[in-house]
Amino acid sequence: MAEGGDERHRRPPGVDDATVEAVGKVSEAFEWVERARGRLFDLHQMVGRADLLMGDAVDLLEAAGHAEQAEVLRREVVGRNVLDGRWTFQIVEEFDELYYGPVRAVGRSIERDLLAGRRHVFEAEMKEARRSRDRPVHEARPPAAHADIDTAAGDTAS
Repeated sequence: MAEGGDERHRRPPGVDDATVEAVGKVSEAFEWVERARGRLFDLHQMVGRADLLMGDAVDLLEAAGHAEQAEVLRREVVGRNVLDGRWTFQIVEEFDELYYGPVRAVGRSIERDLLAGRRHVFEAEMKEARRSRDRPVHEARPPAAHADIDTAAGDTAS
């Protein structure tokens, strides 16, 4: 890694390019797992909201004089499992316990074993290679680097 960046993202001494690339691939793969987990939370919230709306529809059907249809909706749909014996919260929990947790732990273990526990070394090196030197918003690290931008935009908060 070049002169920029910070210690927690710097390649440990003696670590070769192939190792940084391989661990970077593990990190990238885990980011896809994170996205999949997010989709499970989307499913959880969407199906939960749909179930609540179905309950509202039961009430509206009853109020409109359609007791038979309201009863069918209540009996067959409201509170129904989405998978065999499971509501969506149980799917999320099972995913976390059987897949997400172990995959995350193995990824962290690989980072500890091969990169002294440092995360995003591959990305940090990519940033160093791609950023424009001596340009605003291309700094290696954040601390006070954005002060000029804030004051140029009229923000003088200090």
